[in-house]
Amino acid sequence: MAKWLTRRCPDLVRVVLETGTLSTFLYHGLAERGVAVECICSRHAKGVLSARVNKSDVHDAQGLAQLARTGWFKRVHMKASATHIDRAALRIRGQLITARTSMANQLRGLLKLFGLRMGTARTPGRRAERLTAFYAQRPDLKALFDPLIASKKPLRNSCAHPIACSMNGQRQMKSAPG
Repeated sequence: MAKWLTRRCPDLVRVVLETGTLSTFLYHGLAERGVAVECICSRHAKGVLSARVNKSDVHDAQGLAQLARTGWFKRVHMKASATHIDRAALRIRGQLITARTSMANQLRGLLKLFGLRMGTARTPGRRAERLTAFYAQRPDLKALFDPLIASKKPLRNSCAHPIACSMNGQRQMKSAPG
């Protein structure tokens, strides 16, 4: 896109983008390639563009260009890529914790159907002891529960993210739920 802009628009002063799902990617990509880029608030732009009679992509582009020429727009701060990586790591970690908790609750509920209450077996070792005792009573159910138990192990190990190994990451992860 930066090559296209330099070829087609040699007297380009700045590029104005509305906030959206790809705006971060486009903003940082264009800024790395030396293109003067501004990201503006899409709500503000919508308010200005909605006053136009003919609504189309071409007219919206012309309206954004007019906003850029006049400077009558609200700039939006674009966060650094490292911030997005940290946020993605926390979201992934939260999703893994949710999946792990859901699977543990599913296991508890299914075991209750067959008369076993896990009680306070919160650690993997204690849970394994309880399951071994349960399988001694009902060996036919081992094949039923083994896939669920086996799928919990990778989730338990993957909830510790590599960011947590660094000192700064430890502070971040300590404040994260789960």
